[in-house]
Amino acid sequence: MPDSQEDFSSTNQSKADFSSIYVQPDPRSYFRILGGLGYAIPHLARPIFDQVIEARQRAKGGPITVLDLGCSYGINAILMKYALSYDQLVERYDALAQQTLTSSELLQLDKHFLAAWPRKRDIRVIGLDVSRQAVGYAEACGALDIGIVADLENDPVPAWALPELAKVDLIVSTGCVGYVTSKSFEKLVACSAQAPWVGSFVLRMFDYAGISHTLRGHGLQTEKFEGASFVQRRFRDEEEMRGTLDALARRGISPAAKEADGLFHAEFFCSRPPAICAAEPVQKLVSVSSGVNRSYGRRPRPNSSARSAKAASRALAS
Repeated sequence: MPDSQEDFSSTNQSKADFSSIYVQPDPRSYFRILGGLGYAIPHLARPIFDQVIEARQRAKGGPITVLDLGCSYGINAILMKYALSYDQLVERYDALAQQTLTSSELLQLDKHFLAAWPRKRDIRVIGLDVSRQAVGYAEACGALDIGIVADLENDPVPAWALPELAKVDLIVSTGCVGYVTSKSFEKLVACSAQAPWVGSFVLRMFDYAGISHTLRGHGLQTEKFEGASFVQRRFRDEEEMRGTLDALARRGISPAAKEADGLFHAEFFCSRPPAICAAEPVQKLVSVSSGVNRSYGRRPRPNSSARSAKAASRALAS
């Protein structure tokens, strides 16, 4: 059942490559490019993560350590630690984009900006990502308490990081599944004697079964939140939309009123010990807003092939 990078890579072929924005010395390109596509998943994930964090703290009886897998510039960490919204961050970087600043100057501004905000809860956030630039910036400005640069798909966990990862109580991710597989999750949960809880937002085009299988081997039961999906962003272009519709068709998933309307949709999966799942199922653990009423800008107009895929998906749904 474990997945493979090859499985995800084939699905990723039509997906836009934004790797260049994650290796910049600061997050301005991240906000400019993804903001132009109505990127919203950090905004939608925030209240879900808040509720899961509170539940994990109740179960532990004290402060917890959270690992953000695929942390990039530490945006999720900021939203988990401080009383700031994603929209506030977008507006801040939009304003700063009009200024002539070096990356060092921006770093100092961000460092003082975050230091001026009280923490809304007593948590530590560790970030892990393959981008040295993004992790370095997030750690230097205070978004992350600890940053780890590692490619767990191909390399072992850095020896120095093992004691820190052993303290992790909760792993979260908002967009890395599809680029990382069960290999990374296996290495992370194996760092602790008691496997941490896991909360993942996963695009519907990707199969989470392999990761769920791996987590089950460590005593965790995975539940999918039913009844809502979560908008990630709009498609960059027609090719990305068409490829996504094709990937969903291969999985037998209808894109009607979701991807067929020009928006990536993700689902939320939460993995916890079976006894805790039984006492408080994920449907009771969290309440949600899917973000369908937000404005995501102009969506790509599908050509005849995409329209055919949309019609076929509707036929399957009926």
